[in-house]
Formats: sequence, structure tokens, C-alpha cells
Amino acid sequence: MVLGRITHYAFDAVLVSAFLAGVRRSTGLTPASLKSSTFGESNKEAQSWVDRYLGVGEWVMDQSIAVMGSSGYFERKR
Repeated sequence: MVLGRITHYAFDAVLVSAFLAGVRRSTGLTPASLKSSTFGESNKEAQSWVDRYLGVGEWVMDQSIAVMGSSGYFERKR
């Protein structure tokens, strides 16, 4: 039961990260609270963690786009 809950929260966190990556790619908008100046010089570890978290979202977006692009169920319209 606990493992299922942890898995659910991890999946949700990845979805939020991927959503933020998609918003950034399509609009250029990023949350102002995630700027490096917010964390200051003393908390490089927190900034590193946030960068890795958002990097997971970027990776998920890249992989999703690659899978959808090679699938017959999706077509690209511009």
C-alpha cells in the first residue's frame, strides 16, 4: 500500500514536470519562483535538485514526442 502511494506521487511529480517543460517550450514561460536568484548562492543543492527535476520533465517530453511522432495514431499539423 505504501509503495503504491509512493509510486503514485512519483508519477504525479513527473507529470507536473513534463507539463512545466511543455509550457516552457511552447510559450517560453517559466515559474518565477524557480529562478536561480531565488535560491541564492548559499543553496546550490536546492537549485541543482530543481534543475534535475525539470530535466526529467524535458526528457519525458522528448521521449513522448519521439514515440508519438513515430506512431500512426498521431499526425503533425502546422
